[in-house]
Amino acid sequence: MSETPQNESTDSSDNPDFEAMTRDIAEVPAVEVIVTVAVNLMSAAAVKLGLTEEGDKHKDLDEARKLVHALAGLLDAGATEVSSFHAAPLRDGLKSLQLAFREASLVPDEPGQGPGEKYTGPVYG
Repeated sequence: MSETPQNESTDSSDNPDFEAMTRDIAEVPAVEVIVTVAVNLMSAAAVKLGLTEEGDKHKDLDEARKLVHALAGLLDAGATEVSSFHAAPLRDGLKSLQLAFREASLVPDEPGQGPGEKYTGPVYG
């Protein structure tokens, strides 16, 4: 009776190459990482605010509040690290999301109490 040897080869799809991923991210400038994270937060917040084609299907204001607040914190902390070339459109996007949140809320927050307003100051719409 012969034993069947265990397959010792590893399928690359099951085992990501973390060393290559680390090398790749090491080559990415910090500004690009900050902007990418900010854009991802903006996109997720827009979905949770119901601003996509599917509208109310994914609307969740509690989740949107968290995402907008995190975005505001990131922009507040990272504004001095990225140029105004990058920061200005991100701030505009943040303000648009804050206004959309205010409009979507059945009971609007007091000025200065909305998501991210701790960092940006009151947003009026």
